[in-house]
Amino acid sequence: MILLGLFLSAPLVAQTKPIDTAHSVLTVRVSKSGLFSAFAHNHEIEAPIAEGSVTTSGATAVTLRVDARKLRVLDPDVSDADRSKIQTTMEGPMVLDGVRFSEIAFQSTSAQPAGTDRWNVRGNLTLHGQTHPVTASVTLKDGHYRGSAILLQRDFGIVPITLAGGTVKVKDAVEINFDIILAP
Repeated sequence: MILLGLFLSAPLVAQTKPIDTAHSVLTVRVSKSGLFSAFAHNHEIEAPIAEGSVTTSGATAVTLRVDARKLRVLDPDVSDADRSKIQTTMEGPMVLDGVRFSEIAFQSTSAQPAGTDRWNVRGNLTLHGQTHPVTASVTLKDGHYRGSAILLQRDFGIVPITLAGGTVKVKDAVEINFDIILAP
């Protein structure tokens, strides 16, 4: 009877599943501001997930890693030449500096329920060689963990790009959207 009681009171073993990196999507959206921002454009960046996992039972946890050198500027409304310039700037020392800081990583520290199949996931994001806390709102629907988080570039040592004497600027706030599917 004592053994049965110990077994029943033992915590359930956590179930960890890898992220299906081929079908999961992480998108970064960077907006513009400034007096002449109408002449500039917002940026949409694809950030392929290199690896990660989600623990779905017991203590919920999320880890993921992105290779900063594999981020791609999508910006469908600009010319190939402009997209190439934006890509070069993003990869360079003024923004991501992917040569020095090739890894972007997230490790959750807590996942608080926020309703049915909804959570506020808090964790540490390492970007540009610096680690800071971020919070993501997450919803589970049809096997997809979808959500978003906002981060400030300056928190990670990145100074937002300004052009034309500051009349066109990249906003400090960056929106990260994701659609994560777990491997079967």
